[in-house]
Amino acid sequence: MSRLPKLEIDHGYFATRDDALRDMIQTGFWPTTYVSARSPELPLHWHKDDVIGYLVEGHGYVLDAEGKRHDLEPGDRLRIPAGALHAEGEVTEPNTYLVSTRRCEPFIAALRMLDPATYPEPELLELDPALARQLGMG
Repeated sequence: MSRLPKLEIDHGYFATRDDALRDMIQTGFWPTTYVSARSPELPLHWHKDDVIGYLVEGHGYVLDAEGKRHDLEPGDRLRIPAGALHAEGEVTEPNTYLVSTRRCEPFIAALRMLDPATYPEPELLELDPALARQLGMG
């Protein structure tokens, strides 16, 4: 798995929502706003399509494939290429992200968490039922 794509963080990438929206227009991705409520750290997973997130409000972190923590501040852009192993960190305060995906599809479908053991063949990650309900996936 050493040749898997890796997530990328561009710290201080944008100053305003309009800056982030202009960037989304350039990527051609489909935008949505996501307000993350309190949640535990998620398990390591991957997505079948590219995802780009822009942290507008709050603070957070993401873990890469090696488990290294990357802190996120407002103005940071997080690029998660298809197949990049990662885990969103614990959310202790509401965070607001502008999230963009390559295809126009329901948000929950675009961000399905896929099991690292099944790369590159997508198979949903089995989650604890309580966590799945908390995330709106069960």
